[in-house]
Amino acid sequence: MSTLDALLRAAVAGVGGTERPGQVQMAYAVEHAISSREHLLIQAGTGTGKSLAYLVPAVQHAYDTGKPAVVATATLALQAQIIDRDLPRLASAVAPLLGRRPTFAMVKGRRNYLCLHKLEGGFPDEDEALLGVGDVDRAVGRLGQEVIRLRTWAEITESGDRDELVPGVSDRAWRQVSVDAHECLGGKCPLVTACFVERSRAAAADVDVIVTNHSFMAIDSFEGRQMLPEHDVLIVDEAHELVERVTSTITDELTAGMVNGAARRAGKRSDRSEEATQVADLLGSVLDGMPEGRVLGLPDTLQLALTRARDVARGMQSDLKPETGAEPDGALQVARAAVDEVFDNAARILEGRELDVVWLSHEPRRGAVLRVAPMSVAMLVRDKVLADRTVVMTSATLELGGSFDAVAGTMGLRGEGAPSWTGLDVGSPFDYPRQAIAYVAAHLPPPGRDGTPTEAMDELEALVRAAGGRTLGLFSSMRAAQAATEQLRERFSAGGVGIEILCQGEDQIATLVRQFAREATTCLFGTLSLWQGVDVPGSSCQLVVIDRIPFPRPDDPLASARTQAIARMGGNGFMAVSATHAALRLAQGAGRLVRSSDDRGVVAFLDSRMTTARYAGFLQRSLPPFWPTTDREKVLAALRRLDEVAPEPHPVAEPTARGLGGAPAAYAMGEEGDGEVSDPRPVAGPPPVAPSPRTAVTGGHAWTTAQDAELRDAAEAGIDLAELVEHFELPEEVIQARLTQLGLEIGEPTFGFD
Repeated sequence: MSTLDALLRAAVAGVGGTERPGQVQMAYAVEHAISSREHLLIQAGTGTGKSLAYLVPAVQHAYDTGKPAVVATATLALQAQIIDRDLPRLASAVAPLLGRRPTFAMVKGRRNYLCLHKLEGGFPDEDEALLGVGDVDRAVGRLGQEVIRLRTWAEITESGDRDELVPGVSDRAWRQVSVDAHECLGGKCPLVTACFVERSRAAAADVDVIVTNHSFMAIDSFEGRQMLPEHDVLIVDEAHELVERVTSTITDELTAGMVNGAARRAGKRSDRSEEATQVADLLGSVLDGMPEGRVLGLPDTLQLALTRARDVARGMQSDLKPETGAEPDGALQVARAAVDEVFDNAARILEGRELDVVWLSHEPRRGAVLRVAPMSVAMLVRDKVLADRTVVMTSATLELGGSFDAVAGTMGLRGEGAPSWTGLDVGSPFDYPRQAIAYVAAHLPPPGRDGTPTEAMDELEALVRAAGGRTLGLFSSMRAAQAATEQLRERFSAGGVGIEILCQGEDQIATLVRQFAREATTCLFGTLSLWQGVDVPGSSCQLVVIDRIPFPRPDDPLASARTQAIARMGGNGFMAVSATHAALRLAQGAGRLVRSSDDRGVVAFLDSRMTTARYAGFLQRSLPPFWPTTDREKVLAALRRLDEVAPEPHPVAEPTARGLGGAPAAYAMGEEGDGEVSDPRPVAGPPPVAPSPRTAVTGGHAWTTAQDAELRDAAEAGIDLAELVEHFELPEEVIQARLTQLGLEIGEPTFGFD
């Protein structure tokens, strides 16, 4: 048995899985790509076990060479799965074979972590009222309470990672305690030695596997890979998203509010602040008078406003240079970052780079927003991501129309000078025709632009009722998801139907998904973030509804620019851009249904064009081979039968506190699973200061095993909640949440006097 065979079998056994042919084939393909230094595109259907199929060769490579492998994902859900579930189990399983425990860490952007210097008052407050004293409930209400909870959590978290905080807080509250890379004081910060970001990155310096996201990896690549340790193997999971994530990372924008903000932050530090305010007014008036859409040539008025914005920002940059030997100044750094952003973005738009597309949007909250992005990032990916390392790109949806060429072209793997690569499809172990139905509501009218028609809402209601909840609703826009949520809530409430509808945006995605997975009568509606990365096996998700074919918007400036460019070269722009985009989204969305060999259910399309349009066959071929039908009554009957015999939902793991490097704190302390591990060294770097074996987090408080024991004793003794609040000095809802997690009730004592 080869080393790879032994490691893979141990890892699969360690996670309680079953080795599958596609998984073995993929693992060997990844190993070969690494050894031959040839790029690999590999399509692995749901259930293949692709995470282990690339993690095992990655660990083996790190063990053999001493160099780490980097894994980049598109979604936080997969990132958390790898770091919280897959890697800890894999590490324990293969440690006896390797003679040591593989180490790993998670690296994310600076905005994802608490900034201790900002908490200490080293930066200006985004909203000064929030951090003051007095009657917080009356002054700032929920937002102020969120900031207070963040401050409490900051005292006990070891990682400072926002994902550890459950339930989450609003973005506005998080901005009060975090900074971005441009605002950070770096090595000049007085708290740099305690900085969560710096400690996490230091912890990641000597590990075997580093887990990050597409955007961070892209920024690191474009800036010379200064934030990630030196590596020669990059594995890109959810690779179908890479191009869009890279494009988003290098998209810049400019608004009148940004210029005003730069002037406000600079204040009296610059003599040009008042002039910048005037420029902001000019830019705002010009942009407000322009129509939405692509800007094919800069009008004279816009060119003048952008030139003045660039020039005044250049002057402010000189005014804001720190004096030699001056003390670190957070307010000055924030001002410089704001001014630099105005200068860089105005200059880029004026430059008019060959592939750049400029467009204008009018947004309800931000007003007119001028954006610029490259029409294609293929050469950028080729030169910056694929160069000097082996790249493995994997996803359940990379092959379209029987070929990898379409996706490969967008990643710089085709054309003159392209590097060598191999494409491989290892299939899926699921019996799709027996496990799932693909239902098209062919009797519905084609969707229009005026939201979801009444007939489609009636169809959605009938499907959800038949399923008894258990529905993941994937919508083409947030407005459509919210409208469906409101209407079904009203209908079910009026009819006394005990089905709850959750909607994206009402809490953090991870929190909503956990609630959806726990409660069978719950539905979860949302848009782009839910189309991929949501992994809810079992009876909680037996119906996936897709409201319409997810084409890019007709007025999407990048999609239209790409379509026109392909048409000019004699190609079919619609099929190459819009239909390909829709096919990838549909395949990802439909893939949310069958997550295990026991899953059964229906994917319902409320868009009749799935059977009638000329491109319908292309879209259908992009889906898993479900059993197809347009028979409404058969589908409703099937959903009712599934609801009647559905087993209880699968248990849902609650998030735990994280240690340095992002690994679960319990794992870092040698407490993974139910038994002790033989090697209690931390998974990433030195042990944290005063570590504690955390078991769960509620309301920002990480509970220790000792505190849990106190709660059990209190429940047995009949101590009331008020006494626990006083004892733990924690809010009532935080304590009650942990009691619920432990299955404890505060009641009368089990002993007493006669």
